[in-house]
Amino acid sequence: MAEREDLTGKKAPNFNLPDQDGNKHKLADYKGKKVVLYFYPKDDTPGCTKEACGFRDLKGEFDAADTVIFGVSKDGDKSHQKFIGKYKLNFPLLSDENLKVHEAYGAYGEKNMYGIKRMGVIRSTVLIGPDGKVAKHWRSVKVAGHMDKVLEAAKAI
Repeated sequence: MAEREDLTGKKAPNFNLPDQDGNKHKLADYKGKKVVLYFYPKDDTPGCTKEACGFRDLKGEFDAADTVIFGVSKDGDKSHQKFIGKYKLNFPLLSDENLKVHEAYGAYGEKNMYGIKRMGVIRSTVLIGPDGKVAKHWRSVKVAGHMDKVLEAAKAI
């Protein structure tokens, strides 16, 4: 499989997705702000919970850096509501049930787990600058320490 494209420096693909309460969020709504889109496989699983709680704990610092955080998965609103309630998440989770936005951002494709190739969600993060361009693209994320790297990049813009 070809290496997934690095979107850094390119115009961010548009998105228009519902959050856990059915409110739509479009990239255009956040013009002039920095936006973090982090793509994760599934609500309330160990790695995804650690990542969500990491962003939750740093939200005040992201706010101070004029940066909006969105978690994006293929889970629906009911699953997102439970996940948010259980872990007191303080940012919206967006539902991309048909995986179109995942695909546009290179967050869905062939994965190799334990020597078995299959299609799936690729844990990745995109930091979009106030100009609507991708400032940084992490294409394959290891959760430990990742949120700090994203915050550092957001502060640097």
